[in-house]
Amino acid sequence: MEDGDRIGIVGSNGAGKSTLMKTLAGRLEPHGGAITVTRGTRVGVLDQSDHVDESLTVLEAIVGGSADTHEWASDPRIRDVMSGLVPDLPADAVVGTLSGGQQRRVALAHVLVDDHDVVFLDEPTNHLDVEGVAWLAEHLNRRWARGRGALAVVTHDRWFLDAVTQRTWEVHDGTIDVYEGGYAAYVLQRVERDRIAAATESKRQNLMRKELAWLQRGAPARTSKPKFRIDAANALIADVPPVRDKVQLSRMAAARLGKDVVELIRCSVRYPTADGGEREVLREIDWNIGPGERTGILGENGAGKSTLLKLITGDLEPTSGRVKTGMTVRVATLSQRLAELDEHAEERVSGVVKRFKSVELSDGQEMSPTQLLERLGFTSIQLKTQVKKLSGGQRRRLQLLLVLLSEPNVLVLDEPTNDLDTDVLAAMEDLLDSWPGTLIVVSHDRYLMERVTDQQYAVVDGGLRHLPGGIDEYVRLSRERRAGTGGVGTFGSGAVDSASGGTADLAPAPTGATDLSGAERRSLEKEIASVERRLQRLMRESEAIHADMATHDQGDFEGLARLTAQLREHDAETAELEERWLELGDRLGV
Repeated sequence: MEDGDRIGIVGSNGAGKSTLMKTLAGRLEPHGGAITVTRGTRVGVLDQSDHVDESLTVLEAIVGGSADTHEWASDPRIRDVMSGLVPDLPADAVVGTLSGGQQRRVALAHVLVDDHDVVFLDEPTNHLDVEGVAWLAEHLNRRWARGRGALAVVTHDRWFLDAVTQRTWEVHDGTIDVYEGGYAAYVLQRVERDRIAAATESKRQNLMRKELAWLQRGAPARTSKPKFRIDAANALIADVPPVRDKVQLSRMAAARLGKDVVELIRCSVRYPTADGGEREVLREIDWNIGPGERTGILGENGAGKSTLLKLITGDLEPTSGRVKTGMTVRVATLSQRLAELDEHAEERVSGVVKRFKSVELSDGQEMSPTQLLERLGFTSIQLKTQVKKLSGGQRRRLQLLLVLLSEPNVLVLDEPTNDLDTDVLAAMEDLLDSWPGTLIVVSHDRYLMERVTDQQYAVVDGGLRHLPGGIDEYVRLSRERRAGTGGVGTFGSGAVDSASGGTADLAPAPTGATDLSGAERRSLEKEIASVERRLQRLMRESEAIHADMATHDQGDFEGLARLTAQLREHDAETAELEERWLELGDRLGV
């Protein structure tokens, strides 16, 4: 790790990500080799096993000795961290009275308030909502000056990886593969590596290629790479179909469900309070859920998301209003708990799934339970394992499969990403793409939400609001509301609001683009075109050098050294030109 590094660490569960981080952070001694740290380097660590002293107050746990002298009040970083991570916690609350998620946020705040040169974070987004994850990404991006400080983060949150990291370390089979860029760039490079290694069509159509297709088509600006690189990626996926065939999904869903799925008609829910009164959680919600719809539900903790789900599943009757459910609707929920696997604890995985029949997916495939398990990453050895001996991630995958094998036509996912690594998440998303039914998702995993749903709604102040601008709109409106500029009316309440103004007024104006004169814009466009041409030329020349090195006499050390020096010069110039391309792009607002 060098000054300025922003590293994301990915890999399957049990591959050694946390072990690597503990070793680098000095918390675990290696059995061989040495760890060298520059003298005076200040290191901050958030480990998954870190706990806060439960006898302290929230303020004492975060700022330590400064809590008594009020030194923290004059430190803008401390104020920013506390408002970003624990805005809802009283400073004098005792840590032992907090929930596990709240204690985790206090532990993260304790690490971030200190002035560290290097910060190691292991699953920092756990227990953060969408807005909290967005705040954390912004904080880490502005924490150090350009080229200073270092960050290494282990997380399964792929949106967060793209937002904060510039290099990716993939841990597998006791080794580390290094990739330039965040998660999107990592996916692209893995696809390119697989393509070079095996050029057959079956290999080309692997899961990572489908993931890349969505990254390029469905999520603009996920990678800050020059246009010629984006063009190359688009050429790579030109013949890959969209991740979901929406027409076929809708057709099959309508055939299984009919026109009527679930309709909420002026539904309100009120709960009794300790003082004998009532607290209104949902107020006069009108929402018609159609066949094949894929919807994400956003909202702060306690906003009423779980209550809304219970209305949909029929586990809760509204205080007023009514819920109309279609005659053929079969609802299933993938809950955050794994209790439904308890009855199968002593059975082997293969024995549990053999009770179910094959299922038909929207792409026409009929898959057996065993094939579906393999698609979700189970090996033949794991199929013979007792359920009680499975890891948390394996139990989560088995739980998902059992829910799908029960053949529901409305599926509710409540925080489905817990305990799953990025590859398994991609496999799960791939399976959901071809599952014919209506999908309702509640998750703080922004990447998953954008990946598997086609529309998003927010539960705020008892109302349900449609978000044409997606999660970006939700984050912006949440911040405006907290700052007092948007107020309750910003989100609205009651019936679903389709935001008649569309999304044109929601997108921020490109930075600096509106300040350019016509001549300045033409000059910048001319320069950016020149930079792209030079980058393309350098890429071709670098490929030629690599080819020359591959066929060069390996005993000609001087010749190889000369080629290596040329390659380094090309790499240095490429880095400079890419930096200039990004600067020009920012000025042009592209």
